[in-house]
Amino acid sequence: MLSSLFDSSTVPVLEQVVNFTQARHGVLAGNIANLDTPGYKTRDISPAQFQERLQEAIEHRREAAQSPTFAINAQLAGRSTVTGHDGMNEVRESVKSILYHDDSNVSIEQQVAEISKNQAQHNLAISLMTSQFRLLRAAINERA
Repeated sequence: MLSSLFDSSTVPVLEQVVNFTQARHGVLAGNIANLDTPGYKTRDISPAQFQERLQEAIEHRREAAQSPTFAINAQLAGRSTVTGHDGMNEVRESVKSILYHDDSNVSIEQQVAEISKNQAQHNLAISLMTSQFRLLRAAINERA
């Protein structure tokens, strides 16, 4: 019951955004730490690819929620009938494969700007997740 409550909210999506921004922050911080290292090439985790995979998972989740025959069709096809975390697990795994190396010589200003944008996205996801948990707590307290 509790997992279905979370799966029907935006919590799984926000969780993936937080995981992505955390991983990207580590890569960007490493770029700044190694900016003066001879021969070092900056690295990044592609936000565009992450957003594309996240959008695919959200669309799949939405289609599954709207389809009354989703569970039957998924069982016949040998797929999982869970609509929440399965798609989000695919997004989590994809973050590991979208790391790329940039051959250009990037300035510290550009890296700091990317870290700032990444931090803003992280803070927004955390704020939205906190709001979701407050709403869930209020709903649970109202039932008790």
